Formats: sequence, structure tokens, C-alpha cells
Amino acid sequence: QNVFSLLSSGNTVGLFQLESAGMRDSLVQMKPNKFEDIIALVALYRPGPMSNIAVYNQCKNEEKKPDYLHPKLKKILEPTYGVIIYQEQVMQIAQTLSGFSAGEADILRKAIGKKKKVELEKQKEKFVNGAENNGIEKEVARFIFQKILPFAEYGFNKSHATAYAMIAYQTAYLKAYYPNEF
Repeated sequence: QNVFSLLSSGNTVGLFQLESAGMRDSLVQMKPNKFEDIIALVALYRPGPMSNIAVYNQCKNEEKKPDYLHPKLKKILEPTYGVIIYQEQVMQIAQTLSGFSAGEADILRKAIGKKKKVELEKQKEKFVNGAENNGIEKEVARFIFQKILPFAEYGFNKSHATAYAMIAYQTAYLKAYYPNEF
């Protein structure tokens, strides 16, 4: 509890990944109370998904209802309050909505990550057509694809964010319980 109180206070100067002014503000707004929150914030605080920090925090703190974009995505997006945060979620969305295989979803992930416009257009068409074949309206599929695109700037995979969050939590633990030594 002391670690999460420290994080929620924004008193995180010196903590791995959590010491910038913007990150401190985000922590105060988020009021993290579980390790998953730290993982999410580490992944969200990147150029692509950063615009979703406020939405995540509002939904987490029950100030706003999560938008899962489509009922079929609730299971994928529920742990992150309807916000697409991790590369794995992008892949799961492609598999669930558009019938991509795991390999095809990984090709989509790579195309987004490498910002390959020609490949992205092919993937968008495949995504929309696959979703349409699964009974999802074309405009809804296009809208969801547009929600995925911010990852083109800097999407994290969850394991990477988890490793960063673990180090952040460990440094926060030291600051909370051993402040003089820290």
C-alpha cells in the first residue's frame, strides 16, 4: 500500500520510467492501486498511445464508461478499460474481428510498427474485408483500424512494459521503505 500511495502522490523523482513531470501528473490522475496499472502507464506513456492516458484514467476511476469499440472486443479490452495499449491486443483484435491467423496478425503488427504505408494499406483492406466477412459493418471495421494506427508511432508489447514496470515498482519500493538509502 505504501508503494501505491507514493506512486499516487506523484513523488516519483528518481524512479525508473516514472520521474518526468508528465508521468508524475499521469500517476496522480491515475491513482494506481495494482501492478497492472503501472504496466499500462509505462506502455501508454509513449508518443502513439499517450493520448489515451486520460481515457484510461477516467475509466479506471469510474468517471467514464469504457468503450470496447465492438462487443467482440470486450474480453480483449476489458483489462485496459477499452483502451488499446499493447501490441498483443492489436494482434488479438485482428484475429477476433477479421479472422487473421496468429502469423497474419504478427505481419499486421510489424507493418504498423515499421510504418510501411503500402503494406499498411494492404493490411487495412484485409482487416476490413475480414471483419466484413465476420458480419461487422465496413465502417465499424475502418473505425477500429483507425484506433489501431496510433501504435504506428510507438506501441509496446506487454512483456516489455511489464519488465519496465517491475523495475519502476522496485525503485518505488526502495523509495517508500528505505528513503534514506534510496
